[in-house]
Amino acid sequence: MIGRTRNVGDMATAIHTVGTMVRSWRELRRFSQLELALEAEVSQRHLSFIESGRSVPSREMVLHLAERLEVPFRERNAMLLAAGYSPVYGDRRFDDPSLRQAKSALEVLLRAHEPYPALVVDRHWNIIEANRALEPMLEGVDPALLTSPANALRISLHPGGLAPRIMNLGEWRQHLLDRLRRQFRISRDPALDELQKELSAYPCPSSEQPGQSASPLAHEVAIPLRLKTSRGVLSFLSTVTVFGTPVEITLSEVTLEAFYPADQETAGRLGIRK
Repeated sequence: MIGRTRNVGDMATAIHTVGTMVRSWRELRRFSQLELALEAEVSQRHLSFIESGRSVPSREMVLHLAERLEVPFRERNAMLLAAGYSPVYGDRRFDDPSLRQAKSALEVLLRAHEPYPALVVDRHWNIIEANRALEPMLEGVDPALLTSPANALRISLHPGGLAPRIMNLGEWRQHLLDRLRRQFRISRDPALDELQKELSAYPCPSSEQPGQSASPLAHEVAIPLRLKTSRGVLSFLSTVTVFGTPVEITLSEVTLEAFYPADQETAGRLGIRK
């Protein structure tokens, strides 16, 4: 078994902690103990012993259960540490030389997406990179919101940000908050919970209360972002791109958010003609 040497007291603490973590993630994913045992192809008795602290899970078993529970890489490392093993997933800064090729790939995508806006955000929605087409969308935004680390969600919903110029603020706000809540349920990152509480406290026009729609959704294919700009009203559909097979924490957590014209008027105002 690979791991650090532990005394009896440390072992008892580690077993209890990792067992509690397994149970907590299982309950979060709404698996019964039997369902997870079947999914992981282990006996329910063995799983019960792990969760109760009566059995020491091997490093391989910790990773196996974490995979079946779709635990994010960062939290898998935490589970390994709790069980007394070394982390297996790297956690490098985005500007680390070892991530140069991945960073270059994102830069290529950002440039190729022009004249449409696109940006790369980290797990907390802080902007890492953006293309030049994003700048016109930020007209009139409070410079304090653009100070690094600039947060994409805060810029979108803050009264000093884009919010006063978003024509369908109610539905766009609800869309972003729903994404943030889902992200928190998946990762249980307390920073995301704090961000969600902050954004939820921002004012929303009484005519567009959360949950209400400012556009006829029955005729939409996706919720657009409708933004007033010096070029007129621009309407965008957004897409999300992630790395498909990451084995490193930073790459597993970055997201490329790209915006496409939702109508011909927007395409024309951006200089795109068909």
